[in-house]
Order: sequence, then C-alpha cells, then structure tokens
Amino acid sequence: MAAEKKGLKAKVQRFGSYLSGMVMPNIGAFIAWGVITALFIETGWWPNEQLATMVDPMIKYLLPLLIGYTGGSMVHGQRGAVVGAIATMGVIVGSEVPMFIGAMIMGPIGGWCVKKFDDLFSDKIRAGFEMLVNNFSAGLIGFALAILGFYGIGPVVSSLTTMMGNGVEAIVNANLLPLANIFIEPAKILFLNNAINHGILTPLGTEQSLETGKSILFLLEANPGPGLGILLAYTLFGKGSARSSAPGAVIIQFFGGIHEIYFPYVMMKPLLFLAVIGGGVSGTFMFQLLNAGLQAAASPGSIIAILGMAPRGGHLPVIAGVVVAAVVSFLISMIILKADRSTDDEFEATQAAVASAKAESKGQAVVVEETIVAPTADKKIDKIIFACDAGMGSSAMGASVLRNMIKKAGVDVPVSNSAINNLKDEPNTLIVTQVELYERAKQKAPSSDFVTVENFMNSPRYEEVVNRMKEQ
Repeated sequence: MAAEKKGLKAKVQRFGSYLSGMVMPNIGAFIAWGVITALFIETGWWPNEQLATMVDPMIKYLLPLLIGYTGGSMVHGQRGAVVGAIATMGVIVGSEVPMFIGAMIMGPIGGWCVKKFDDLFSDKIRAGFEMLVNNFSAGLIGFALAILGFYGIGPVVSSLTTMMGNGVEAIVNANLLPLANIFIEPAKILFLNNAINHGILTPLGTEQSLETGKSILFLLEANPGPGLGILLAYTLFGKGSARSSAPGAVIIQFFGGIHEIYFPYVMMKPLLFLAVIGGGVSGTFMFQLLNAGLQAAASPGSIIAILGMAPRGGHLPVIAGVVVAAVVSFLISMIILKADRSTDDEFEATQAAVASAKAESKGQAVVVEETIVAPTADKKIDKIIFACDAGMGSSAMGASVLRNMIKKAGVDVPVSNSAINNLKDEPNTLIVTQVELYERAKQKAPSSDFVTVENFMNSPRYEEVVNRMKEQ
C-alpha cells in the first residue's frame, strides 16, 4: 500500500511538473501581457486605446499558441512544436474563452502524433524525399488535429473552463478561498509549487483577470510572506548553520523570488508546516478582505514582481496580505523554534533530503554523490552553463555564485544558465547541474564535460572549477 501511494505521488508530481514545464518558459510573455494590460487599458496607468488593442489578441492567440508550441516541443522537438501549435489553433478558434488548458492538451498530443509517425516511417522514406514527407506529414497531422480541436476538444475544454471558473467564483463568494492554502503550502514544499502556480492558478487567474482586471489567484502560491516569516524566525531563534544562512536566504527568497530556498528549513522541523499554512491562510484572508489581486502572474514570486503586477491603486492591499502572512508565519515559527530543545544542527542533512525529494518529484533516481563527472583535463572550456529543470530559479542563482568566483579569480569564461531541454551538444562546454538531473543533461549534451552538485548555492566543486579555469 505504501509503495502504491509513493508511486501515485510520483506520477502526480511528474504530471504537475509537465504542466508547469509548458507554461514556465513562456512566463515572460505572460508578464509582457500583464504590463501592457496594466499600462494601457482604460483603467490603466497610461490609458492608450490603440496600444490596448494588443491585450485581447495576446491572451487569446499568442499565449495559448506559445504553450501549445512548447508542449509539442517537449515531446518531439521542433516538428512536435510546429504540429502542437497547429493543433492548438483549432481549440483557440473553436472556443470563446482563452484556451490555456486546451493548449496544454493539444500541444503534447500534436508532438506525440508526429513522433509516432516518425518512429513508424522515418526509415522507410526514399532518399531525396525526406523534406517532402516531413513537411506534408507535419501539415496533414496538424490539419487533422486542428479539426479535432475545433469540433471536439475546444467545446469540451471551454465547458470545463467555465465550470472551474464558476467553482473558483463560488469559493470566493463563500469566503472559503483562504482554506485553499491548507493544501497549497504543504504542496509547495513537496515541489508541486510550479505545477500549482503555473499549471493551475495562472491559467485560471489569467481568465479571471481578463474579465475583472485582476485576480487573487495570482497571489495564492506566489505570496512570499509565509516563507519570509520562517526565515526571519530562523534568523533570530534558529541554531547552527541554519541560523547563520537564514539572513542570506531572506534576500534570495523575498527579493529574488526563489521560494525553494526555505523548503529545507521547514523540512528540518516538520511542525513548521503549521507556520507556512497559518501564514498562507491568513495572507489569503487579508487579500480577500481587502479585494487584492494582480493583473498577471508574478514569476518568480518576488515582492518586486508582485508589486509590479499589482493594478493601479492596488498596492496597499497586496502589501497588507504579504505582511500579515509573514507576521503570522513568524509568530508560529518563533513558538516552535523556541520550544525546540534539540542541539543537533541537521540543516545540511535536510538540504540533501530536500534534493532527494526534488529528484523524486521529477521521477528520477537519487544520486547522493557530487563530483566532477568524466573530466577531460586537456580540453579547453569556452563556457560554463548551469542547467536545471526550468532554467530560471536555482540554476540562475548557481550561475551568479560561480560567475562572481571566476571574476574574482581573474578568469574570462562566460557563465550562464539554461533549461536542460535547451542544452546543445557542445564539446567545449562545462555543464554544472544537480546530481539528480545529470542523466537527463548527459543525454542532451553527451560531448560536454559535467560537474554535478547537491546544492547550487554552496558546493566545494566550485573551487575545483575555478582552479581548472585558471590552469587552462
């Protein structure tokens, strides 16, 4: 029974990660839409009737097409992306509501169909006819799926979207929305944060924002208040390395928007789940009480991004909800930490456990050793790339840390970050990734050198990398 539950949990986490993987690479487009909406609609900061005409086409066409394109690409590269976008167009035109959920369905279906076609016929195509067959197969498969989306998937998803929207509205009208955080806050720490925010709340919130100009749903998962309260409590009442590292984590979490950094602090003291739940519930209650909302998704969940997405005149309600969440989380955490009589500093062990949990959430095997994998000492390295699942959060932090170390050492080697799916097979590249992601990264770039680490923020492997760059 326990094995079945674990397997079900892993499947749910992988599914959620897949959904968020279609949205996260396109968050910039969501933010662009939010900025245009905030500035140029009739009630915006600088109303402009001509520029405001971009709002509706972006949410109805651009954003769903990007999601469908990305979903197809995740399944079968560029060909899958093209067919996924064609298939998505069918559900867009076949419905009157923004087709985010339809795009999440049709994009991967398009990629899967063209992948199956290639698997069956790629070795049967006569020489010289490859381009003809590839172009016509993609076009005809996309044509068939667009028709299916128009008449079949679009109307069904439209009805389901309307039902979900009505359900959310009923929860809001019944003043029960704060109870959602009882599930959201623990799920975040189980690495379902991106799945919840970008896979569920962002699509629903975007539709609500289109109708009302803002949505409270954008604040449910992104609220940095509960995590801030945890870290402040550790700063004042924690022990050992957890206490000494908490102030730096505050900056990364609250201003950088990387919420994952406070997860080990909660996992180390499981009673702190009560603190994040209390903070989340109270923060959402305050948001609802003051009619707070954002005009578009705030990603990452930084206070800067959140305030940037707040509507004109709507900043104080948002700040109030964040502050209340932080205060409640801090007070509950303070009581728990002050009552704790243990003397062991388990922070490093908990970080490793969180890394294992993250690996499990992606359905990967857990590797407990960090090392330089298959180094080629005489190979000249032209650039260093940090690679993580989405290429946005943890890899960006790690790249910043190593970039500063290399700069101080006087070495001129570019350091960047990337999603694993975007890696290219370049022999003169050194890729730094987490141990649980190594196999996936190696498949994308088998000719590159690799360094695997447990924690992007602090690894002894970085000194080895700097020394290697100096030697070359």
